[in-house]
Amino acid sequence: MQTAADAGDAATLLAAVPAGRRVALVDPRFVGHVHALRLGLTDPRFSAATVPGALTALPEARGALLRALHRTTAAVGAGAPVVEPDADPAPEDRTVPGRIAVALEAEGTPVQRPALGSLVAAVPTDPEQQAAAEAGLASVDDEAVRLRNAVKAHDGFFTTYCISPYSRYIARWCARRNLTPNQVTTASLITALIAAGSAATGTRGGYVAAGILLLVSFVLDCTDGQLARYSLQYSTMGAWLDATFDRAKEYAYYAGLAIGAVRGGDDVWVLALGAMVLQACRHVVDFSFNEANHDAVANTSPTAALSDKLDNVGWTVWVRRMIVLPIGERWAMIAVLTALTTPRIVFYALLVGCSLAACYTTAGRLLRSLTRRASRTDRAAQALADLADSGPLAQAVGAVAPGLRGAFTAPAVALLGTLVMIGGALFLPYGSPLTVAAAGVYVVLSGLAVARPLKGALDWLVPPFFRAAEYVTILVLAARSDVPHAVPAAFGLVSAVAYHHYDTVYRIRGGTGAPPQWLVRTIGGHEGRTALVVVLAAVLTHTSGFTTALTALAVAVALVVLVESIRFWVSSSAPAVHDEGELA
Repeated sequence: MQTAADAGDAATLLAAVPAGRRVALVDPRFVGHVHALRLGLTDPRFSAATVPGALTALPEARGALLRALHRTTAAVGAGAPVVEPDADPAPEDRTVPGRIAVALEAEGTPVQRPALGSLVAAVPTDPEQQAAAEAGLASVDDEAVRLRNAVKAHDGFFTTYCISPYSRYIARWCARRNLTPNQVTTASLITALIAAGSAATGTRGGYVAAGILLLVSFVLDCTDGQLARYSLQYSTMGAWLDATFDRAKEYAYYAGLAIGAVRGGDDVWVLALGAMVLQACRHVVDFSFNEANHDAVANTSPTAALSDKLDNVGWTVWVRRMIVLPIGERWAMIAVLTALTTPRIVFYALLVGCSLAACYTTAGRLLRSLTRRASRTDRAAQALADLADSGPLAQAVGAVAPGLRGAFTAPAVALLGTLVMIGGALFLPYGSPLTVAAAGVYVVLSGLAVARPLKGALDWLVPPFFRAAEYVTILVLAARSDVPHAVPAAFGLVSAVAYHHYDTVYRIRGGTGAPPQWLVRTIGGHEGRTALVVVLAAVLTHTSGFTTALTALAVAVALVVLVESIRFWVSSSAPAVHDEGELA
């Protein structure tokens, strides 16, 4: 920390700081809470940020900061400690940091202005303002605010009332011992894997231990995000871990339950894979709808207006959040049922609960889309195309086929292709050439569905239809094969593909775009993988070779997508964010 005599001296001192370091300007008259400064000056997600009387810039914004400071110095004189422009700006913009923040924004550099709430951050210029700032400082418990803000603003009932009241203190305990969110996230994953291993024992003691450990894992899962918000430790690696480990933990636990059930004489692998498929399809419905409406231009629909009104009635908020069976409620249900019942009952409850939740949320999204009739942007259309995960076969069809017109054409064609594919896998003789023909029809229809930009009111349904077609086809063919271990192999394949799809979602959310096209082409796209599994089922009918082929395909897909994903998320190009999104 160095003290500058005036604005000109500040420019000289800033220019001398090594290029790779963050810099900050703080008015010497600043009065405020330490956490207010922490929010304004230490959050790594923003290249520039400001609170009244203070401004910070990461290396990528240093050049713009120095240019703005030089312009300010030239305008008011190098010896001016405070800027008094001709206009009457907000009080925080009269200081040098405030004036520079305005200049940065005028140049096009985004400046984050964190909401301080009850925290004080001020630059008093007279005794009255000084007294008011000091009174506000004394009346607000800085640490209490920091703990309260560590909890996610919108969370499920179970998480809000059964976990967060004490997990925030665990987060503070971790912060005081210099533990990082990534370490807590990793501990949560390890605990969940141990829980899965306990469930895999197939004993009542193992099931009880598994239920307890799953809840402990969820407490740690809440703690890592709270620790990140408490200590403002956001990172690219943390974004990747936080975005993917929840799914890895849940699906690994499903596998553990299925293994334990088999040891007890009850094969529930089909139910385990069905639960994973249903949950993944629920998520892609959420992701596609949100991306389609991320920047849509239209008036609020009557359905959305009604939803907003219900959000003002306390009890309806919690009922609606619980209906969608978010992760807290879902994991609590799984943990309790694991300890007290059997894996089969756990999966039955999951399938029923998630099906009801899927019907509720999808119906609401359909009503919003039909009544809102928003104009989709090019960005939304590209996001939906990326989420569709079309491979070279569908792209080739789309390139030669004329784009089908009509407001609901794309989802209708995608739905038809999905019904043809799933219907063929379900009802045609297993291994029949007709099933291969159905896969060919699916390839053509999937290409036609994405031949035009996905800008229709219901075009966000296209990616969920494709996910259902691929995942359910793999499930059905593995289940009908009557080959030992085919369904567990299919579970591994769907897990690898689902990871790729989740990775795509979080890259788009981070603003860096979907995975590279070479990756999508290498793993075949949804239609290529579906057709390949159908052909393998036809060629390797009722032989152990089908299990081997599914396993090899799962390993190949997992290796390609994991290597590329890890390379991306640990690189400097990845966004430094944490997932604060859907409850599910």
